Amino acid sequence: MASVDECRQALQDLAARLDRNADAVRERVDLDRTLACRVTDLDTAFHGRLADGRLLDLTDGDDPKAKIALSTSSDDLLALVRGQLDVTKAIASRRVSIKANPFDLMKLRKLL
Repeated sequence: MASVDECRQALQDLAARLDRNADAVRERVDLDRTLACRVTDLDTAFHGRLADGRLLDLTDGDDPKAKIALSTSSDDLLALVRGQLDVTKAIASRRVSIKANPFDLMKLRKLL
């Protein structure tokens, strides 16, 4: 099981990667939504905002009103961020749960 600090670092790494790619996806992905990432085995959460292809304002704590909510275990979160776990397969196998409207899901896939 990964630690809270490892999960936080993984999300910061994801934010940095999205930031590097933001200019390339900005025109293809028009997405401005709040995001919550719930780590089920650690009983913790993080939240931020997806805007212009970037993950912004990432902080500890849940956002129950988030438009996009991702729930997963700590190890699966790290594997997703590192590219070791395919998000589509993870959703199909119920290792990851993403609650969002279908249009946001399609846009989110373009970011990842």
